[in-house]
Amino acid sequence: MFETFGFETLTAPQAALWFGLGLGVLFGALAQVTRFCLRRALVGDDKRAAAGVWLTAFAVAVLGTQWAVAQDWVTFADHRFMATELPVLAIIVGGVLFGAGMVLTRGCVSRLTVLGGGGNLRALSVLIVFAITAHAALKGVLAPVRTSLGAVTLPLETAALPGNAMVWAGLIAIAALVFALRSDNRPGMLVLAAALGALVPLGWVGTGFVLYDDFDPIAMESLSFTSPFADTLFYTVASTSITPGFGVGLIGGVLVGALALTLLRGQFVWQSFSSPRETGRYLTGGAMMGLGGVLAGGCTVGAGLSGVPTLSVAAILALIAMALGALVTNRLLAPMGQASATPIPAE
Repeated sequence: MFETFGFETLTAPQAALWFGLGLGVLFGALAQVTRFCLRRALVGDDKRAAAGVWLTAFAVAVLGTQWAVAQDWVTFADHRFMATELPVLAIIVGGVLFGAGMVLTRGCVSRLTVLGGGGNLRALSVLIVFAITAHAALKGVLAPVRTSLGAVTLPLETAALPGNAMVWAGLIAIAALVFALRSDNRPGMLVLAAALGALVPLGWVGTGFVLYDDFDPIAMESLSFTSPFADTLFYTVASTSITPGFGVGLIGGVLVGALALTLLRGQFVWQSFSSPRETGRYLTGGAMMGLGGVLAGGCTVGAGLSGVPTLSVAAILALIAMALGALVTNRLLAPMGQASATPIPAE
């Protein structure tokens, strides 16, 4: 469809960069206001309210994505989420690692990116470690770990949930919204969460339909952080030899959007580590999320908020593994007094 716009100076990959930037700005702003984070929804002090926000966004993402599929705007038939050889061991190990890591760092990667935009140096330090580890798992010294675990597969007759996709989407969305409406959130907060969730189908349709170009194709993508952070790291150190794409724009946009909102609301504040022990815990968690996100096929946003709406079995398994990893880690840390460590004001 992109070629019908008649752009003379902008290719589809170049447009994808700007589209990612815009999508990122919106996500960063909305996530800053709603404090969107799966970790908070699972083990946070305000987990009921946080779960209401997350599930509202999730419900809209599911309905919007499957509606786009029903309109034949996008198809996930050839997407990596739909591989019939399920890398079950990699997904489970990666999901558990990611879930444990986000408890150690007191935030999933998307939340840490938003906090980083607001001056949180702890979050920015974790994100650097996360990006380096993710890149090492994709193309570096940790790649053998990825390929070895990924070789253990389970054959599937269908890589998506069987049956009518819109029925599944409706059931999932209804269940999520029933909880969300009982989460004691103000209606305005749930509306903002719904707007955040709508960014997921917007991403799929934008890259898979609007920017689709037979002569210069780009990957169909939506909100995610693992691969985009690895791409952003690589672009940062080798910008003269590679071209930035959707992922680089997305990460930059989230940081800009979060920064803008914190400044407008008077909430920008520099924060850093309080002790060497805290530093070690956070950086360990960042490395765990970097490796885990690659193994699981995405983070809580990439595999969860964006992946599960495709009804992919792999994405569903990854999200479940992340949730279990977070819950178990939080329970293990509780006796040592670390699960309820000194609160982070900006969290």
